[in-house]
Amino acid sequence: MYFRLCWENLNNSQIYLSLFFNRLNEASFDAIPNANVCDINWKNYVLIGDYSSSAQFYVTFAVFVFLYCLAALLLYVGYTNLYRDSRKLPMIDFVVTLVATFLWLVSTSAWAKALTDIKIATGPGIVKELQPCNHQVTCYFGSVTSMGSLNVSVIFGFLNMILWGGNAWFVYKETSLHSPSNTSASHSQGGIPPPSGI
Repeated sequence: MYFRLCWENLNNSQIYLSLFFNRLNEASFDAIPNANVCDINWKNYVLIGDYSSSAQFYVTFAVFVFLYCLAALLLYVGYTNLYRDSRKLPMIDFVVTLVATFLWLVSTSAWAKALTDIKIATGPGIVKELQPCNHQVTCYFGSVTSMGSLNVSVIFGFLNMILWGGNAWFVYKETSLHSPSNTSASHSQGGIPPPSGI
């Protein structure tokens, strides 16, 4: 992001804001190297806001989901008989899938809110909030670096939530909730076990 500042002799100069996208409170304005822009020390001015916790939660959760997917793939491919013969493993898989679906919703919503706040904090309204722009110099809002890839990350987060929610149905079909064991079904229907063959 940069601003154009008008000097008293009508020469234009630019200052830049170099920042890591979610720690606005650590970003300071940088003038062109070796230039004194309007006799103002721009390094004293920073933005307000630290949105790093939302980004860290989103990324950390995505890494844990990736590791879980690798473990589940190993279980499904390498130990299929163990998975099918066990009643607990499909149930654990179902519960983890439901929790992951919910956490995709929570983490993506938190990241989407933080991204919206970052866009507001670095938008054209920032010119009004800088003290030198209100009294000493005339400031014009230049532009903001494209945040398209950050928007895509939010879209992928919600798509992951939909994918995990849909996957919950297929995992549910593997549990004993969907298809109870044969012995409990025959006893609940009052059936008599077949003769042992006389």
